[in-house]
Amino acid sequence: MSNDEAPSDVPSARMLSWARNSTIYRLERRMMTERQLYDAIIRKAKHKFENITEMQLRAVAESAVTFAYDNGGLNDISYAEISTRSGVRSGRSKRRIAQTLTQKGVDQEVITAALDEADELLAAVHFARKRGFGPFRRGDVDRERSAKEMAAFGRNGFSFETGKTVLNMSQEEAEDLVITRSRQA
Repeated sequence: MSNDEAPSDVPSARMLSWARNSTIYRLERRMMTERQLYDAIIRKAKHKFENITEMQLRAVAESAVTFAYDNGGLNDISYAEISTRSGVRSGRSKRRIAQTLTQKGVDQEVITAALDEADELLAAVHFARKRGFGPFRRGDVDRERSAKEMAAFGRNGFSFETGKTVLNMSQEEAEDLVITRSRQA
């Protein structure tokens, strides 16, 4: 291209090749949503290529997303399902899981479908185990500690009823619930 030519809105072969390689690199390391990949390619392409136009940026990112879909590297439905199961095992409420998936750009219908399978009570028991609350508490319970534990459940997106149910369980009941419901999942 000579110096007096205007920049093209069509990405060069070098840009498209870089986008494919960058997509492979990213998806080999971790699962991503469509929006995460698109945003990452845009961000890196701005630094990689001087004088790249907005149209070229979008075209490069769209080609990367298309390449990832064509090769089975992107699937927001699987991403949402895996993140939901992981979130439940980590003690995250449905509300918190939904918020995280929304931030990552997953479609609301996909989030709703993934959360239909989530077990809120199982997640709350995992949360209690991690924090040493309710049935996993060491020492005696007093009103102040019980109130703090309920507040922690609320801050983490669990309903009052779910928190109360877990806090009133015995350790044996909580462990049985984890064993039986984890097998079903």
